[in-house]
Amino acid sequence: MKTVARWLGRWLSRYLTRRSTGSDVNATWPIDPDKLAACLRPGDVLLVEGNTRISMAIKYLTQSTWSHAALFVGAQAGPHGPDGLPLCLVEADMELGVHAVGLAHFRGLHCRICRPVGMTPEEAQRVCDFAVQRLGEQYDLKNVLDLARYLLPTPPVPPRWRRRMLAVGSGDPTRAICSTLIAQCFESVRYPILPLIETVHLQDPEHVDHVREILHVRHYSLYVPRDFDVSPYFQIIKPTLAAGFDYHTLAWGEPQNPVPDAQTQLSSSPLPAPACRSSRR
Repeated sequence: MKTVARWLGRWLSRYLTRRSTGSDVNATWPIDPDKLAACLRPGDVLLVEGNTRISMAIKYLTQSTWSHAALFVGAQAGPHGPDGLPLCLVEADMELGVHAVGLAHFRGLHCRICRPVGMTPEEAQRVCDFAVQRLGEQYDLKNVLDLARYLLPTPPVPPRWRRRMLAVGSGDPTRAICSTLIAQCFESVRYPILPLIETVHLQDPEHVDHVREILHVRHYSLYVPRDFDVSPYFQIIKPTLAAGFDYHTLAWGEPQNPVPDAQTQLSSSPLPAPACRSSRR
């Protein structure tokens, strides 16, 4: 039975990681890969708007644009890929497990850089080392029920249960949504993402209303890609702005059917005919 379950799990993983027929590549805003490469630093989280079947389900369950996340580790990710470009990102994939990819892997997809603020280079290196040490890990795909929950792009789940749905099950296929692996990397240096905050009122004679906030680590299985976007501890880096954006240098094409301005519309539009009142005799 375990052999059959693993075979079925591999089939499900291949099916879910294929591109969705309902995805529209023209609806995304891909970033210039050269500008993206110039901005990335070790420890940065790259969020991706995926177009696979599982991406559609994750975006619905998390109510977010982002369905995937990868950690930028730089040259230590390994040798060059099949395309000759360096491997610089570590991701967790449902089918391939934890592996290294290059920026070309996300070419044509909408991406966002989330950068942890205040980390020392040594701490960023420890985060990257944690991810690199897990390269080659594979996930046990015999838990077919864990994978089957992604078959419906929009499962009928109440909003308050959607995040929990991603964490239901054995934990192995759950981590394949990638953000949980990255959450573990940052937990290794106790860097906050979206911790649970407890407010404690202290009885301090010098400070009558002294309040302290105590952070509690949220379990890594509950993290989703959007958490790095909304986290108050990650800075959003936009490669176009970092490269020195000046809108005065943009070359605009003239529209084929220019829209007249308001003054032209008023002068050219005929005045409405006055309403006629019927006189009573």
